[in-house]
Amino acid sequence: MRVLWVVNTIFPDAAIHLGMEPPVYGGWMYGLASDLAASDDVQLSVATIYAGKELQSFSLYGIHYCLIPKKRGSGRLKDSWREIIAHFAPDLVHIHGTEFGHGMALMNACPDLKYVVSIQGLVSVYHRYFMAGMTSWDVLRNITFRDVVRRSTLFHARHDFYKRGLVEQEYIRRATAVIGRTDWDRAHTRAINPKVRYHFCNESLRDEFYTGEKWSLDNCRRHSIFLSQAGYPIKGLHQVLKAVALLKEDYPDILVEVAGQDITKAMTLMDRFKRTGYGSYISSVIKHYGLTNHVKFLGPLHSEAIKAAYLRAHVFISPSSIENSSNSIGEAQILGTPVIASYVGGVMAILKNYHFAKTYEFLSYEVLASYISSIFESTDCRLLAMDAQNAQERHDRKINCTRQIEIYSKIIKGKLK
Repeated sequence: MRVLWVVNTIFPDAAIHLGMEPPVYGGWMYGLASDLAASDDVQLSVATIYAGKELQSFSLYGIHYCLIPKKRGSGRLKDSWREIIAHFAPDLVHIHGTEFGHGMALMNACPDLKYVVSIQGLVSVYHRYFMAGMTSWDVLRNITFRDVVRRSTLFHARHDFYKRGLVEQEYIRRATAVIGRTDWDRAHTRAINPKVRYHFCNESLRDEFYTGEKWSLDNCRRHSIFLSQAGYPIKGLHQVLKAVALLKEDYPDILVEVAGQDITKAMTLMDRFKRTGYGSYISSVIKHYGLTNHVKFLGPLHSEAIKAAYLRAHVFISPSSIENSSNSIGEAQILGTPVIASYVGGVMAILKNYHFAKTYEFLSYEVLASYISSIFESTDCRLLAMDAQNAQERHDRKINCTRQIEIYSKIIKGKLK
């Protein structure tokens, strides 16, 4: 079967081929794409938009790539899609991510194709939780020069989620089927389109997480916390900092390590011009609680570096105000790193039947602090190995690839289940 993926990022192999920096996100797609391309059942093409000026088409490691210039107008974008479809003639189009419009341009240009949409998060729902406990005063008093010039305050960002959510809902209404992995995303997609065919499939993780070193209490940096994302309020860094403030007297060496750019950076005038309102708010929280020496931003991390951060941490926290199901939790679990997660969205779908993971209500940072302390004090980690094995089975690459091919076959043949 011929399957065309429509994605929101350039895959690492394609980026390297073009002399570009490989992306540090979207890792859940790469392993599955490689596995599908290696199968005898699927001919895979992957298409996205990019910053170049020319339509690119090339093959690498069994995957055909199509890159469309980002700045093409609506008419030329549709023409590009028609050219790609005429050349590749897919039996099925699989759209990964529903919040951007280039996939919708394909739907408009070629409405008679069969489309399946993968549900990652749902921005049409996420916008309700965007402020994550921040008050309007928190937002207003931290508006920065950048926010004003770009008209990109947190209020604007929340509204942008709402507008992107309208596009997302249109994808789901027009899709032949959707692929999800939690009761949460099933309920929300069915609310948008009661007639949509829903297929369940777990996700595969990045290659590095299946082999090599596992987490060990003896080898971790004691009293350290790792967060894999923290760029905007939904990811909950501010709530973790409130919990850490309750713990720093008992654990003077407590450290929060955060993957991604330092959103608080203000060393130069240019830094201050670039700082977002959320970065300003986080800076004020750090200053208020005296946490300057307890927070470290690690910069963008590629797979090996982010794996090392999980292994180094004493505990991984997913403190989001909303999630569908977090691949970051899966990555921590498969390595055996202790996990604490907020009880939101579809998170419980990947935490049920796990022995060592702890969950808490998002705003209850006092409970979060208690759980962090209990993990810091625990020396009995026997159940972590069992949880790692459960995660290994949930993210089994062979099983997930087989399931994905079964779903494709059913949709192409028009089967309802």
